[in-house]
Amino acid sequence: QVQLVESGGGLVQPGGSLRLSCAASGRGANLYGIGWFRQAPGKEREFVSAISYNGQKEDYRDSVKGRFTISRDTAKNMVWLQMNSLKPEDTATYYCAAGLNGVAALSDGSRIDYWGQGTQVTVSS
Repeated sequence: QVQLVESGGGLVQPGGSLRLSCAASGRGANLYGIGWFRQAPGKEREFVSAISYNGQKEDYRDSVKGRFTISRDTAKNMVWLQMNSLKPEDTATYYCAAGLNGVAALSDGSRIDYWGQGTQVTVSS
């Protein structure tokens, strides 16, 4: 069993920055790829970014490329999502997810084993 706890959400003005954190714990947590997903009210949950278990492979949805950066400390089982140049359309609940089959399976949603509880990000003036 792997537990995921997100933090770092909040209210930020357009153009601002936030850094989300995902703390992974439990047996074998260091073997899982970690992804970030988001869900806005009335919309489906969508993939945002993912990183492999060893931090060597990353993926991003097109709309966040160049603005968001995912990183990982494998020793601490921590994953961060640095979000810059935030836009109102980035407003959503952001979820951390873990999957054993790597970045591709996280990005297409085909293998997600655990979810966190979510953290709210609101981009508004």
